[in-house]
Amino acid sequence: MRETGVINEALTGAAGEVLRGPRAGTAAGNALPWLAAVSAAFALVHLALIAPGLGLGWDESVYVSQVSPQAPAAFFSAPRARGITFLVAPVTALTTSVMALRVFMAVLAGCGLFLALWVWRRLLPAPVLGVAGGLFASLWITMFYASQAMPNLWVAYGALAAVGCFLRAARSPGDRWAPAGMAAGVAFAALMRPTDAVWLALPLAVAAVVMRAWRWPLLLVLLAAGVVVGCAQWIVEAYVSYGGLTARLERAGEIQGRLGWYFSVDDHVRALDGRLLCRPCDVAWRHHAAALWFFVLPLFVAAGVRTAARTRRHRTPLVVATVVGAALAVPYLFTVGYAAPRFLLPAYALLALPVAYGLVRACRPRPRGRWIAVGIVAVFVAAHLAIQFRVADSAADRVRRSTADLGRITAELRALGVRPPCVVSGTEAIRIAFRAGCASRQPWGHDESITPGELAAAARHRPVAVVVADGGRPPAYARAWPAHPLPDLGSLTGLRVYVSAADR
Repeated sequence: MRETGVINEALTGAAGEVLRGPRAGTAAGNALPWLAAVSAAFALVHLALIAPGLGLGWDESVYVSQVSPQAPAAFFSAPRARGITFLVAPVTALTTSVMALRVFMAVLAGCGLFLALWVWRRLLPAPVLGVAGGLFASLWITMFYASQAMPNLWVAYGALAAVGCFLRAARSPGDRWAPAGMAAGVAFAALMRPTDAVWLALPLAVAAVVMRAWRWPLLLVLLAAGVVVGCAQWIVEAYVSYGGLTARLERAGEIQGRLGWYFSVDDHVRALDGRLLCRPCDVAWRHHAAALWFFVLPLFVAAGVRTAARTRRHRTPLVVATVVGAALAVPYLFTVGYAAPRFLLPAYALLALPVAYGLVRACRPRPRGRWIAVGIVAVFVAAHLAIQFRVADSAADRVRRSTADLGRITAELRALGVRPPCVVSGTEAIRIAFRAGCASRQPWGHDESITPGELAAAARHRPVAVVVADGGRPPAYARAWPAHPLPDLGSLTGLRVYVSAADR
């Protein structure tokens, strides 16, 4: 992949800049080609190798349905925030094409990576930023989610930008736009995932006080303002639709499995072999090589920070990035009882900076052994990239097969007369309903949005389909409806659909 060449060139050709530090007049110019190359490669590789055939996932269907004319909006459960829905609205308003959405989001993702790292051009050398961007972009998690309507990658961009602007505001009184950029980054992260923004703002607030940053009271006010502004829509919606903020938080906790003390590090390790969601994560850890980087990540971060400690200019940015990255990882590693690799994307984005610094410094010019160090680092980076691409391709292939299965199921439902206006309930109702242009409604579970009586009443006026899997029994109101077999959906076998006898 093109990222390999970018990283290797950085390691071999520009390591000396780490020692010199970026010069005031040339920092922006030096960073431009590095970041442009990495960001363009990120978007192009995803579009060429991952995006084709990638249908909408379960969560994506919920987010996109809020603004798409393809189907009625799916139930929006308490933990969700509408930031990603706002982001996809411009393209979904024009077309229902999934590939158009993928292209739009991939281009945005490349631009987002560029802008988030561009903020750091006065803080770290250009080669470090290029390597950090390449390492983060080439993680299978980042590559897989580049064009998806999911919030975690965008939280990562918001966190990167917020931390970079915070450091510039703390260091340079003349940097007038940095405080506003910090607040905007926090607000953007809050719009995507409110709880992540809190874990982003808290360590920055502590850093402002500990560092005795210039204008630190103003920075604290702006951090709080960023959280409040970004969370405002979520809070207002809590009172309008969920019975208040406390009720929404409690319901969100229930859906996430009752937040508390959990040791989920092992769950995240097992999920790194390509699992998009590991809940419950009581599965075997089969592909050890896919998670090797997770174990060495703390060591490389520590090495990068230790190396930067010798240069005062780079020490503070990397220490702050490390602390904030760790803070963003803590809730998912120790308070959530399951794992989804995408949860840690904001942490990985920030921790990539000290890792990149250590790698570039390891290859700095020296009288002896330079090419040996470069060769060792290049071999390990190439092996890492190969493993990451293999996992990303495997995950994408599973989604492609699922997309094809959903196409067959949708065709079968249409043949049975399930056409808009229609309602789908039961197993995988959200994805099936959105694909078929129907409303998805569940009388139970996390997406409870209708009563059994209301579903039965709806069946008298429109087609209602209840999907059941693996020998399950239909609800009482649907037991007299005709049953029809459906194609399998991935590991879900024995699917049957019970279709109401309304005029179809």
